[in-house]
Amino acid sequence: MRETNRLSHSEGIEHWLRLIRTEGVGPVLFRRLLEHFGSFDRIFGASAADLCHVEGIGHRTAERIARTRLQFDAEREIGLAEEHGVCILHWEDPSYPPALKAIDDPPPVLYVKGTLQRSDSLALAVVGSRHCTHYGVEQAERFSHLLASAGLTIVSGLARGIDSAAHRGALSARGRTIAVQGCGLAHCFPAENRKLFEMISEQGAVLSELPMGYEPLSENFPGRNRIIAGLSMGVLVVEAAPRSGALITAKAALAYNREVMAVPGRIDSPTSKGTHELLKQGARLADSVEEIMDALGVVGKSLRGHVSDHARRCAEQMEMPLFDMSELNLSDCEQSILRVLGKEPSHIEQIIAAADLPAAQIHSAVITLQLKGLVKQLPGSVFVRKGI
Repeated sequence: MRETNRLSHSEGIEHWLRLIRTEGVGPVLFRRLLEHFGSFDRIFGASAADLCHVEGIGHRTAERIARTRLQFDAEREIGLAEEHGVCILHWEDPSYPPALKAIDDPPPVLYVKGTLQRSDSLALAVVGSRHCTHYGVEQAERFSHLLASAGLTIVSGLARGIDSAAHRGALSARGRTIAVQGCGLAHCFPAENRKLFEMISEQGAVLSELPMGYEPLSENFPGRNRIIAGLSMGVLVVEAAPRSGALITAKAALAYNREVMAVPGRIDSPTSKGTHELLKQGARLADSVEEIMDALGVVGKSLRGHVSDHARRCAEQMEMPLFDMSELNLSDCEQSILRVLGKEPSHIEQIIAAADLPAAQIHSAVITLQLKGLVKQLPGSVFVRKGI
């Protein structure tokens, strides 16, 4: 696998785009057509009767394919991709992720904003609920930070909640992360993650199998979830409700013979019901990075020493935050507040009393710490320190 260069499209990508955008043609049928006819010229020149000889194609589908196979404006699509700094790969390109190519239904074309590297073959998906708890966000950031620091690429879906936390954790470790979108890359979904979208494309890649202008529709996300699973050696589910999309990703991972792991949560939390159901069904309980490394077999064993050393350093530094605080020029007041805050949330009045500083100064410093990403506000004037 060679690394992608920006705007380096696969050779002959126009043919691949026209066929995959033909009505009635999905990833499985795409492969069957190519295997049956042997070339795009023969596919595009075949009669409806000839198309019916392909497994899974009946008369009605053959007519749809014959009618629409040359309608997609591939040149316009390529131009739009280049406007957005996106390259388009097909599965015969050496840059196409080998793990994804190995699944039963890989995307024939893959849109990439950013870069793909050989090291991305060592990838772990970290997924979970959009409506997550503070505990879930904390665990997603912590695991992703530690795993990325060991050299694993963190794969997720850029959604609100756990997915965003997973990407942030990897970025904070200056590691690789890949986001898979359920829309075209002319969009960012959700819109408030635009800055995160750009950061990921600079330190990893944002991927999609959908046309550039495709909207983020609900029916797109199961397909997006299979790509997340296909890119990864395993899937770590942090929090998931019983009908969460994260469970679809876990199901796809099992179908692709990938490892499925789940972080246990509170038994009375709705966001933990899905993860606990996975554990009942045989998913591996992940309560430490060492457990995850064990689950990844030989690869995990080779990386385990690195991640354990990093985790120990974090513990020795007493809840080291997910970035270098020496670069943030903290005031004495800000440092006092950080010493007061721990893993448990504290009300602003508790902070004022413990820091023994004027209330106005505390309020101002807390706002500054939020802007610097060191403190998070919870409902009811309650604050918690963000850290490993």
